Amino acid sequence: MLKIFRCYTMQDNKEQECDVMPREKFRTLTEQMFYILMCLRTEMCGMDIMEQVAAMTGGRVQVGPGTLYNLLEQFVEAGMIRETRAEGRRRSYILTAKGREALEAEYIRLRALAGDYESVFGRDIAAGRGD
Repeated sequence: MLKIFRCYTMQDNKEQECDVMPREKFRTLTEQMFYILMCLRTEMCGMDIMEQVAAMTGGRVQVGPGTLYNLLEQFVEAGMIRETRAEGRRRSYILTAKGREALEAEYIRLRALAGDYESVFGRDIAAGRGD
């Protein structure tokens, strides 16, 4: 179903209704999304995910609790993960087949980006040269 959004025309700068397809949610993943989903290959709770993401990336990627729990809720709603158990406020999750497909699609997209970079600049990035 097409949603109607307010937009402006370039010609007369007047507001009008436009048929616009919104960007598909989770079509591409942020680094935080990517690592959260990777962590959920095995069952984990939120605290474990935050620690695992930091460990996997050597601290380069951090996920705060607000971001994490917001994303976990969105992933559950999208069917990318499922809740496996709840003990008080502690909830555990695991990756679903749909979540695994999203991860694989992102991995393929990132490899394509890296391949495009290499085709333009070559592989000699350590020396800072592209020849």
